[in-house]
Amino acid sequence: MQVPLDITFQNMEPSEALRAEVEREARRLEKFHDRITSCHVTVEAPSARHRQGGLFEVGIRVAMPQHKDIIVNKTHGDVPEHEHASVAIKNAFALAQRQIEDAVRTMRGDVKPHEVEDHGRVTKFLAGEQCGFIETADGREIYFHRNSVLDGGFDRLEVGAEVRFVEEIGEKGAQASTVRLVGKHHLD
Repeated sequence: MQVPLDITFQNMEPSEALRAEVEREARRLEKFHDRITSCHVTVEAPSARHRQGGLFEVGIRVAMPQHKDIIVNKTHGDVPEHEHASVAIKNAFALAQRQIEDAVRTMRGDVKPHEVEDHGRVTKFLAGEQCGFIETADGREIYFHRNSVLDGGFDRLEVGAEVRFVEEIGEKGAQASTVRLVGKHHLD
């Protein structure tokens, strides 16, 4: 790490054993990405009035170049094992590790970005053909074929039906793929 590990203890006295645990877990994160620039960890004990049976919370913020910060800030209200600080620390770092692994895959290009669906209305069908046109929000007409309508929904489409689709460039220009009929409760 370029910046030294920053550990904060809240509602409790700093513990060397917990500090060592956090340092060990933070060093372990560097195995998953060697360019982590900083890591801030907050270990919060239950408030004074909830000491008995209260759960520890651990927040982690990891900074890496070319990626937004990895943040683990989860309340573990349904995990009774988090009555023990070391268990809460291990679980929080496990979540951070998974997020770092996902970030590294994305930075390497191993993860395809999700295509953003456009929104439009069916304007017409070509007589005797198994295709039609969708008018986009910006007023363009996009061709679509029966085979691009999901879940066999082509026969349920009618003029004026609202659809979501992914626009692609085909042999003759813009065309819609993955066309989905949108119910009235899904309108933007």
